Amino acid sequence: MPGETRLRYLDLRPDRIEGAPGRKYRTSLMNWGPDRCFARDHLYTIKLGSWMTDMIEHGFFKEIDERGRVGVDFLANYQLKDGFGEAWEGLMAFMDAQRFRTPRGLDWFAKATRVNNRNALLLAMNKIFQLNASMWTEAVWEIVSAASSSTKFLLTDNPVSFYNVKAFPGGPICIHPDDAPLSWIGTRTIFPLDLDKCLIITHLEYTRNPSKNPTAVRANARSYGHAIFKAQDVQTQRELDEDEVKRINFILKKRADRYIAASNEEWLYPERTVSVSHWSKIDHDWFLMPNLYELHLGGTILVGYKGGGSAGWDEYGRPREHPDFERTPRDEARSFDQARLEWGAKRLGKSIGIGNHFHARRPGQPGWDGYMREEVEAYIAARRPKRGRDRRSSLA
Repeated sequence: MPGETRLRYLDLRPDRIEGAPGRKYRTSLMNWGPDRCFARDHLYTIKLGSWMTDMIEHGFFKEIDERGRVGVDFLANYQLKDGFGEAWEGLMAFMDAQRFRTPRGLDWFAKATRVNNRNALLLAMNKIFQLNASMWTEAVWEIVSAASSSTKFLLTDNPVSFYNVKAFPGGPICIHPDDAPLSWIGTRTIFPLDLDKCLIITHLEYTRNPSKNPTAVRANARSYGHAIFKAQDVQTQRELDEDEVKRINFILKKRADRYIAASNEEWLYPERTVSVSHWSKIDHDWFLMPNLYELHLGGTILVGYKGGGSAGWDEYGRPREHPDFERTPRDEARSFDQARLEWGAKRLGKSIGIGNHFHARRPGQPGWDGYMREEVEAYIAARRPKRGRDRRSSLA
């Protein structure tokens, strides 16, 4: 993290000291500089006999890291301004690289591609590492802040983490090196940008119907394919409270492979003070959900080309020639209306994210505006059980 000179670095599985009497293990908590944390020698080195090259690290990844830093800084201070396209492209490549350049990521990549030779694996990753970019592009993005919290976001050796309520750490779906599939509609992507900012990516289909099975496969799930990002839909300005930051840190720690780090030792142990630690209940109040009142149905994009011709894609990236183009479930509008009310009931009184559409409609009125609050409060009032004679009659 910028400005940090020493970090508290926690080994979640310290090695046993061979030959030591009893069962003694190496120190789990260290105080290291950022350059030593999460470093492993020759992780990306290609070897041919006695000859070695670090072309992957200093060639392929060097450019991705340089462009990725620009993208991360841009998103942490998000605005619609010049340089967005380049910053976003750099960020997409960087996030995908961060999923696969770790020891765990390389193990998953080897399992998925069935490439057992280390050299061939590294060269293959150079070609096909951007597996997630299309589905991330079509999802809902929110940048949340820990500025109002004394606890800040953790660093981990699994920097781009997936969270799905049905994919428990240590469960059959998440046995090393596997993880909750991004294609599942309930899988969220959590990526801390710095100490105070974190990106949360949620599938659009899940925001429209959170009651769906989180393990259902989202519409038009794919690893590669055309996708268009809507920069004006990125939500910002939501400040998490202390417990919400700790819940994100709890997820990050549980999804870490072996190491986590922070500038404050207390942050390394969110499980000690977090309000809820049951995996399926961490998001019981939908704090990982974006502002549903900022979203809308539809979302088809039409493009015209110079010299004639045009193309179009619906909100799930299906082109006009696709048999399901603009085909949405019959009850999607109803489920989305219900989802917005339920989200409002859970989040009323909390800080909420807003997008550029919101600013355009209601300048100077960030957060809970009149019609949102009135609608949600009426919904909450209608759900309250009736008292006295009316309540007894309804139960008779």
